[in-house]
Amino acid sequence: MTLATRPAVKTLGDYAYQAIQKHFKKTLKWEKTVKKDEDPEALHQMRVGMRRLRTAVTRFGFVVNLPKAVTDRNIGKIARTLGSLRDLDVLKEAVEKNFLPHLPPQELKHLEKAFDAIAISRGQALTDVKETLKNARYKSLKHSLDNWLEEPRYQESAPLPIDLVLPDLLLPEVSHFFLHPGWQFGMPLGNGSGVSTSASLLRSYPKGMTSVQTEQNLDSNHEVLHSLRKQAKRLRYQMELFSEFYGENYEEHLAEVKNIQDVLGEIHDSDVLEDWLVDVFGEHFTEKLPTFTSLLVDKRHQLWQQWAPIQRRYTQLDTRNQLHLAILHPISTQIEEN
Repeated sequence: MTLATRPAVKTLGDYAYQAIQKHFKKTLKWEKTVKKDEDPEALHQMRVGMRRLRTAVTRFGFVVNLPKAVTDRNIGKIARTLGSLRDLDVLKEAVEKNFLPHLPPQELKHLEKAFDAIAISRGQALTDVKETLKNARYKSLKHSLDNWLEEPRYQESAPLPIDLVLPDLLLPEVSHFFLHPGWQFGMPLGNGSGVSTSASLLRSYPKGMTSVQTEQNLDSNHEVLHSLRKQAKRLRYQMELFSEFYGENYEEHLAEVKNIQDVLGEIHDSDVLEDWLVDVFGEHFTEKLPTFTSLLVDKRHQLWQQWAPIQRRYTQLDTRNQLHLAILHPISTQIEEN
């Protein structure tokens, strides 16, 4: 059997339909495996599919008329439930891969308590996922999207040519990205030309005890970097929606945005790891886990060394202009018919 050639996407409505369909189908593909808890990768893929579906539904909200059940809020709640389970898997995997091989026997014994805590939390998170995938919200979302894909409804903007509106779709997200306060984290007030040593603001443990001053500083500020990471993720998803309409220069910028998301994600993961250790062992966990603590500090120092040049680069006018220009010049979407 020869499959028919997929017609070129020409309108904004066509592309909105294609994006929603693609990510909805990806989400459904992994549902049974996630319910059976057979493969951590299935959970990861379903979570990503749900997040991308949320991006498509949100960003194309002015193009399509979706059912009441298909909302950013409903999709977000389901995605967060999947995320809670996935985060525990990532945490356990990170400790096993990056720390366990380097720890002395006494610290390994202490960590048995921590892994017991993860197992308990994961059991509850898995129950929450299974209940979510059986509840009315999820079933209504699936049913509503199935019906909409059979009979899609659009708004007035749907017939617009996609190449006419590409920059208008992307540049608002870029603006949110560049104007995010996370870019100023660690920079001296009143001096827009330099960047202070970001490592000085990192949670740090001088050989067995927590620096209270550093803790207080970071506790009031570190969430802004996590927020910037989420904004980078939104920009990445938005840019990926339209990759086929751009060339190599655009792909390079997209790769940089993904790298920003990855680096900030690892910094955030280190904060999550510390919070987990505090929950299990208390604020003085460093006394029980000195080697683990030293490894964590070293890891953070490496991450901040990666972040500092990125921060300098993206607070410069030339870098921002280059991304703007890349978005303003899509390749032609007109495809000659044979």
